[in-house]
Amino acid sequence: MAMSHGTRGTAAPAPSPPPRRLGFAVKVMGTPGLRSNDARRWQSGPHLRTSIAYLREIFAYLDRIDVRMYRMSSDLAPYLTHPDLPQFHRQLDECADELEDLGRLARSLDLRLSFHPSQYVVLNSPDEALNARGAADVDWQAELLDRMGLGPEAVVVVHVGGAYGDKLAGGDRWARTYRALPEHARRRLVLENDDVRYSALDVLRIHENCGVPLIFDHQHYWCNNPEGLGLREAVSRFLRTWPAGARPKLHFSSPRTELREVARKNRSTGKPETTLIPPIWTGHADFVHPFEFIQFLRLVADLEPPFDVMLEAKAKDLALVRLRRDLARYAPDLAPLFGLDADADAVADPDEETADSGPTKAE
Repeated sequence: MAMSHGTRGTAAPAPSPPPRRLGFAVKVMGTPGLRSNDARRWQSGPHLRTSIAYLREIFAYLDRIDVRMYRMSSDLAPYLTHPDLPQFHRQLDECADELEDLGRLARSLDLRLSFHPSQYVVLNSPDEALNARGAADVDWQAELLDRMGLGPEAVVVVHVGGAYGDKLAGGDRWARTYRALPEHARRRLVLENDDVRYSALDVLRIHENCGVPLIFDHQHYWCNNPEGLGLREAVSRFLRTWPAGARPKLHFSSPRTELREVARKNRSTGKPETTLIPPIWTGHADFVHPFEFIQFLRLVADLEPPFDVMLEAKAKDLALVRLRRDLARYAPDLAPLFGLDADADAVADPDEETADSGPTKAE
């Protein structure tokens, strides 16, 4: 006799985790005219309220194209911490209701949001005044996420900062500044490996010092891994730095491979001329190379906990939409990880039919 569904001892199937998200940063390229923040100069009275109105339009666009992760501009609240412009300092209070409404909208759309302050936001300088200014920027961005009522996956991402001749001391200073931050800022702050100074192993040491969760950046890893830390081991260790209940995320981009045009002065004639020089591998490509991304996923997709992926491609949302199509076409077994239907999403690009139809005259 078949066992009934209600018989004691029958284990219910474990619920499958929600699909992983792909996201992009700040600028929208798929629809002209969508602005990411109020970029007017202070004389024109810019305000967070205007930026919030722009974000509502962006959120509606993200919903239309089914994107559930987005990095907001760190300039949402213009001049908020400028020491000489106190008229801008109360924007969070002035927009309390609008921020609460915006957060409610983001949650209804299942949008994972984040910030990534610029490289000028430093927390490990020997100059404590510079660290204090950086901490103030982290503080308001974390507070804004709190005022929106967002969960622990909404984070503020920073790099370590300068080496100042001694990376170990720089990492220790970063950890001290982190510990001194207000609780709401520490709760939102996460640290990323960079492409020049602080490698994956360097930021793992900082995590061991102070407990900050870590963001793994794939391109930075390849540009700056002097210790030879294995890729799968690095990703696994980074994922385990996140607290329970908060899904980690990674950064992924492909390096630019095109020749760069650089304007230089001819040493012989003194006249300006354009020179073609090789690429630098720290530069981001317009789109994500699908085969690199697929190879990376095959190596690390089974690691726990599951992770989301923020794309840092220059073509922004256009690159994300293209990568979804490429995943469905070239890796249909991986497409479901991101909630993609391989049959429905694997649409061939009509431009590909003519892109390589035969040798050109130059060939």
